[in-house]
Amino acid sequence: MEKAIRNFPKQFSFSPQVENASKLKQYRKFVVVGMGGSALAGSTLQSAKPDLDLKIHKNYNLPFIKKEDEKETLIIASSYSGNTEETLSGYVEAKKRKIDLAALSVGGKLIELAKKDKNPFVIIPNTGIQPRMTFGFNLLGLLKLTRSEKDLKIVSTLEKKLKVSLAEKRGKQLAEILWDKIPVIYSSESNLPIAYNWKIKFNETTKIPAFYNILPELNHNEMTGFDFIKTTQSLNDKFHFVFLNDSSDHHKIKSRFKVLQKLFQARSIGVSAISLEGKNIWEKICSNLLVADWTAFYLARYYGVEAEQVPMVEEFKKLIK
Repeated sequence: MEKAIRNFPKQFSFSPQVENASKLKQYRKFVVVGMGGSALAGSTLQSAKPDLDLKIHKNYNLPFIKKEDEKETLIIASSYSGNTEETLSGYVEAKKRKIDLAALSVGGKLIELAKKDKNPFVIIPNTGIQPRMTFGFNLLGLLKLTRSEKDLKIVSTLEKKLKVSLAEKRGKQLAEILWDKIPVIYSSESNLPIAYNWKIKFNETTKIPAFYNILPELNHNEMTGFDFIKTTQSLNDKFHFVFLNDSSDHHKIKSRFKVLQKLFQARSIGVSAISLEGKNIWEKICSNLLVADWTAFYLARYYGVEAEQVPMVEEFKKLIK
């Protein structure tokens, strides 16, 4: 795990190649079908490029697609292993409905199907790391398949711009604060995929419960759950909040973060504010992902937890067959 985090910037040196590229047309709409870490890059791309008509489908089969949109839609089946059953079901459904398909994976059944059907596909490097750690590879592959060449060029420069040591220092400091606490990550709606990334890293790497939500919606409901009295105070003692502050957020969102932090601190609720920093949106996102990885890694070390593997997921897979 530690090696995977240190090598994260190197992922951006990957130059994705589209096989069967002649079948990749110009599309107006995209649907990324994927689960867990394989969907993270898609969700982030959706947020970072609101002008790109892209949906994320984390389920079996496909989402609702209007009949008249099918000819202008590309289904991108994304599965790191290539064997994710939900993603494979989406591929089969798209093939049945004759909607154009592309695949993104290291191999497995998904690439076998794409080769057999002569569909476009991108093979990402199989470095043996966990799917949640392959954000860079997946993002570059998606940018290539969606023909987002301008963003592809920017993202490819991140190998030399991400500061691993600085992120490690910040992550280690935050991990010390989060010891014996349940993390709750709050962000603006535009940064929801980043907040979700923090949550799943705590779940999978540290093996602890963690939660996330977005402003301003949570100001209308969730925050009142922490306005405790004597009989409910023990329920709140375990929580610590991580606020993801972004200079590009709406000024009202910035104000809401400040006020919420005051309200929480007045109630002796711990809050740590993390700023998204970078010269462009991709640098901001990926720098923050590094801090999240280091925080979860060091917290796992403090708890004495094996950081890389996800034994409960593997146990579940065996039981569900």
